[in-house]
Amino acid sequence: MAQRVGQKVKLSSIDELLGVPSTEGTVDLDVMTIYPFENHPFRVVDDEKMDELVESIKESGVLTPVLVRPDDEGTYEMISGHRRLHAAKKAGLRKIPAIIKEMTNDDATIAMVNANMQREEILPSERAFAFKMKMDAIKHQGKELTGTLFLEETKSNSGDIVGKASGLNRTQVFRYIRLTELMPFAEDYFDSIVSVDSYHYFGCKEGVFAEKILPFVKENGYVMIAIPGLKEQPQGEIKQLFETWAEGDDSELFKTATWWENLLNKECGDCCRIDVKEAECYDIAWQEWFESGHEYGVRDKEFLDKGLYDILNFLLIYVRKGK
Repeated sequence: MAQRVGQKVKLSSIDELLGVPSTEGTVDLDVMTIYPFENHPFRVVDDEKMDELVESIKESGVLTPVLVRPDDEGTYEMISGHRRLHAAKKAGLRKIPAIIKEMTNDDATIAMVNANMQREEILPSERAFAFKMKMDAIKHQGKELTGTLFLEETKSNSGDIVGKASGLNRTQVFRYIRLTELMPFAEDYFDSIVSVDSYHYFGCKEGVFAEKILPFVKENGYVMIAIPGLKEQPQGEIKQLFETWAEGDDSELFKTATWWENLLNKECGDCCRIDVKEAECYDIAWQEWFESGHEYGVRDKEFLDKGLYDILNFLLIYVRKGK
């Protein structure tokens, strides 16, 4: 967020801070001159609701002005209206109605959080990061946002102040904020997770997928995994050759499509759709690897030419969370 000095605005009503200002003072801004709020914690998703908003804008235009603040370069930082701006662009609009307000960094942060907390669907991770941003701003100010203006308050009750607007107590607020310290994302955070080549090094252990991967994918989200595997279990001399190539213990990490399907169905078959299959790019992938000239590629080709080619393959694992 650009540091800039502006006169602290005394907003006349809470509606303005919540991004629902009156149309008085509205100007039409070029959509390309508005950029997102720095570290904006709320997602803007192209889903059915976004499609509905786009159609509404095509028919009636943007009915509620967005709230922005000016910078020193003739452009504007979005405070409230990220979804409206995105939908307006998709609808082909070149301009959007906007209220321009000079705001300090702290006032802008509080206004941005308050506005987005009115959304119907907020992920726990979004709420956590939003609470932290608002609390940091309030601590920095030492002020509380009431229905009409900012009043001086002590910095110690910032947790109560943050929670009040969302109907939460201080303890609940700090539990959310704790999520931001544990990891950069929380449960139900990702639309999809993709893992290429390395999952089999840790995913063979029962419980890893259900406990360490799946919880972080939102409902109807996907996990897609591409790993080396087996067409069939090696036997006899081919097994010895395979173990030499895989350097002993690593040979236990190569499994068949059926083995992976059974494991995942055991872990989460009751709540997920699971599909495991052999990749069709097997020949092309190996050929490109051989032609790379890498020393490991040269070694792999020697072993595959001796018989491993017939038992190895690449596996594709697709898991959709939700039935």
